[in-house]
Amino acid sequence: MKTNKMCALMGNFHRYDALLPLTENRPLATLPFDSKYRLIDFNLSNIANANIRTLFMVFNEGETRSVFDHLGGGKEWNLDGIQNRFFVHIYQDFIRKEDNNKHYYDIVIDYLRKSKSEYAVYMGTRILCNLDLRAVLNIHQISGKEMTVVYKKIKPEKTYQDDILLTLSDEHTILDKTFAKDMNASDLVNLSTDIFIIKTQRLIDLLLEKQANDVMGNVESFLREKIGSDTNAFEYTGYLNNIFDVKSYYDANMDMLDGKKFNSLMYSQQKIYTKIKNEVPTFYSDTSIVNNSQFATGCMVSGRVERSLIGRGTTVNEGAEVFDSLILPSCRIDPSATIRCAILDKNVIVDEGVRIEGTAESPLVVKKGQHVTKDLIGGRA
Repeated sequence: MKTNKMCALMGNFHRYDALLPLTENRPLATLPFDSKYRLIDFNLSNIANANIRTLFMVFNEGETRSVFDHLGGGKEWNLDGIQNRFFVHIYQDFIRKEDNNKHYYDIVIDYLRKSKSEYAVYMGTRILCNLDLRAVLNIHQISGKEMTVVYKKIKPEKTYQDDILLTLSDEHTILDKTFAKDMNASDLVNLSTDIFIIKTQRLIDLLLEKQANDVMGNVESFLREKIGSDTNAFEYTGYLNNIFDVKSYYDANMDMLDGKKFNSLMYSQQKIYTKIKNEVPTFYSDTSIVNNSQFATGCMVSGRVERSLIGRGTTVNEGAEVFDSLILPSCRIDPSATIRCAILDKNVIVDEGVRIEGTAESPLVVKKGQHVTKDLIGGRA
């Protein structure tokens, strides 16, 4: 396959209030995952594994610092080569152009033309999966349809209100689509993952048409609008999680303690790449007690950790206990402190003897950089 067979677009302009305070100063895409990864690593790895050499990303204003900090030059995802490029654009820049509709989509159209790719793939950032885009492209070409959308059968409670659910025939023909909030279902539903493949020139024509008719919007909304009888549906059968609130984010991380789910996501035929950090291994002292947990590098563990995921550079001091929790990088948990069913954002310090307790249904979130000096039981800090 030519390396420029496909170009890629990635959108991260939606805000999900139910993820606050975790997304206060970062986009959903750069939320830490499984101790050492970020959610964006999975889309970037899908793109790298498909030999896609150009990528256009859109993020909200004020949220790009963590994106650039994580991506750097893009080396880990093969985006730093002579022929490889990635671009980051600010969604609010599009909004500012609303008074001059003639040029609203120019930057996207210019990117698509210069990519010289026959096909374009669009991906959102809240669907967590390890997807072979080359396989999707092959099925798309065989189908002869105008567009292909990737879907996954999931439980209704795993959907977000604005998700698109598909009604399919036995031949994977799309009969209907509806918003999740408008569908009452007790069985499995067909979730559109907002991953699309379409001919690049067709997408350019679509944007030019919208621009000529003074229609403002974004690529994702237009592709969602195009879902119909001339759209092929590709079923993804691997591990997938739909992240839109604190509970779904917590559950996705806790899933990685299940060996079957972990292997399905991390050890399929495709590798997952992340930013390389040359750090010392995690140290476990003689007083440490660890069961069914994962640790990134650079941690110091002298206390008890069970059914938890611990980020880089975290210290769990002797006598401290962590259960069923997600600890993001560079936290410190002092002696005799107890953490249960909680998410500690980066750089949190928990004083000696303090209790932080949520529940599996409502994990307690401690904001980034907080110094916790008294007990927190339920709610958010």
